[in-house]
Amino acid sequence: MARHLYKTGRLRNCTLVTAVVLATAAVTLLRDRDPMPPVRVPEAAPLDASVLYVDPTGAAADHLRTLRRAGRTVEAALVRRIAARPVASWFTDSRAATVGRARQLVTAAARARRLPVLVLYNIPHRDCAGHSAGGAADAPSYRKWVSSMAAALRGHHALVILEPDAVAHALTGCLGPQRAAERLTLLAGAIDTLRALPGVRIYLDAGNPTWVPAARMAPALRRAGATRARGFALNVANFETTTDNMGYGMELSKLLGGAHFVIDTSRNGNGPARRGAGDRHWCNPPGRRLGHPPTMRTGNTLADAYLWVKRPGESDGACGGGAPPAGQWYPSYALGLAR
Repeated sequence: MARHLYKTGRLRNCTLVTAVVLATAAVTLLRDRDPMPPVRVPEAAPLDASVLYVDPTGAAADHLRTLRRAGRTVEAALVRRIAARPVASWFTDSRAATVGRARQLVTAAARARRLPVLVLYNIPHRDCAGHSAGGAADAPSYRKWVSSMAAALRGHHALVILEPDAVAHALTGCLGPQRAAERLTLLAGAIDTLRALPGVRIYLDAGNPTWVPAARMAPALRRAGATRARGFALNVANFETTTDNMGYGMELSKLLGGAHFVIDTSRNGNGPARRGAGDRHWCNPPGRRLGHPPTMRTGNTLADAYLWVKRPGESDGACGGGAPPAGQWYPSYALGLAR
């Protein structure tokens, strides 16, 4: 009897082991055939900072690998303060490869169960012929590009910063009345196209506290569709303090019926540079520092996030001191920010 029970028990054990192996193989097969679904984030739910996506392919990450290979450990430790943080990815032209890169980004972020931050920066007459001049050729080209970007994002979650400086430039005289009106219409159309995607949060850029008074900015944001977006973005590529941005954001929010906002804290750790030095006040000013790390916990129910929208270490423009063109990696400036 004992021997029979032993054999029966072993048979059962063998059967159990076989079942476990087959089940494991089935799960593996399903996992390989069906990639991990995107993170599910309700539109109004607060998000933990850990869900933001860190892109391993950025310029900071590339430079970090170069420094490590060269044994430059002190500099590598500084650059890692940038490379290890989630920063926004910028999409600045109408090439098919740019749309493809957006699709790859949101797909990679979904597999990692993280939320990517994208900047759409391709409005016609961009930057009013400044250091970041360019953009789509005309209004029809821009609408087509926005539709292509929306198709790339469809089915995924993403946080989108829409057209830095576009509204502020439309208000400050560098565009004629006809182009300024067209710009606000294009922005409103872009918001309507993107808001049709359930997983996408849109924040229309609203400049910074020192640029356009809130009482003048708010009506333009309304015309540009900001009240149909999640809200607005502040301080993109700028250096104003988080405290000042919070005050400006709350004032704008009140004028916009309680709209939410995000603040770019990428380089405001030491506040703005002294005024009176021309474009060096905003173009790679010396003595600046990294700001509050990216987080979606700000302690304010209307401020959805502190983000690193401007990628720290990438140039604002070729404005002297050996600075490269806008958007290119600037190693010495990156080290200065991270110290």
